[in-house]
Amino acid sequence: MIKRFSVLYVGQIDLENPGVDGTPADERRYPNEKLIEAYGNAENLAKHMDELGYYCMWTAEHHFQREGYEVFPNLILQGVHLAGITKQLKFGSGFNVVPNWHPIRLAEDYAMADIMTKGRLIFGVGRGYQSREVETFGSPVIDNDANKELFEEQMEIIFKCFNEDSFTHEGKHYSLPAHVPFRGYEVQDITMVPKPINTPVEIWQPVASGRTLEYIARKGIKGVVALTGDVLVNQLFNTYKDFAAEEGRNLSLGQDMALGIGFCLGDSEREAMDKVRP
Repeated sequence: MIKRFSVLYVGQIDLENPGVDGTPADERRYPNEKLIEAYGNAENLAKHMDELGYYCMWTAEHHFQREGYEVFPNLILQGVHLAGITKQLKFGSGFNVVPNWHPIRLAEDYAMADIMTKGRLIFGVGRGYQSREVETFGSPVIDNDANKELFEEQMEIIFKCFNEDSFTHEGKHYSLPAHVPFRGYEVQDITMVPKPINTPVEIWQPVASGRTLEYIARKGIKGVVALTGDVLVNQLFNTYKDFAAEEGRNLSLGQDMALGIGFCLGDSEREAMDKVRP
């Protein structure tokens, strides 16, 4: 049963000449004053959703998008602002691209936001898929296996930040803490300060493969499915439920899962189809 309704606004501006025969993506280049119109759009949407009783507004992290498609690089910062101009609407990070971040900084930023908004931010994580942004930040994404390996180590650190009083970490990509002198002794462990006040932290991740589905179920991460087809969606939801049961989490079908659906509104089915038809 669907119990909550949310909206994803990826941060696009009102594009000129859209469509299949419109201006090609690589030929679009908008000035800053045009790109930042999306921030006002986000404010207006958040206020409207808050008034109508929606559960959550999700936004997407992307970088360098002079084409005007997705122009929000910091979802946690944005969520804190939007929470300040609304009353009860939650704000989801859909998704923080973890390879673009140092995992401790990402965990710290979320913890501060959780405190300042009194629990109105939802933590979402993703591996990234756009080479222009992820590789520019110095992380792999073209090499899918390397990207997955880095992401999973980063998530291990984030879980330690959220859940352990103090921690150390030795991995392929990170050695934490730095073993340096501090106040007359060598640092042996670290504590993330502050910690989120709403624990365990609710974490969401997009699902695009069976391997991801198994990973998130075993880690207690909730899944977002944006694929279509009744048979495929049913299979993914049941598989998540089965993997979770193997970890001792007995869920009802659809629990801890979200289904993303793209749609167009019209006074009739024909009108809606005509709006989106090339």
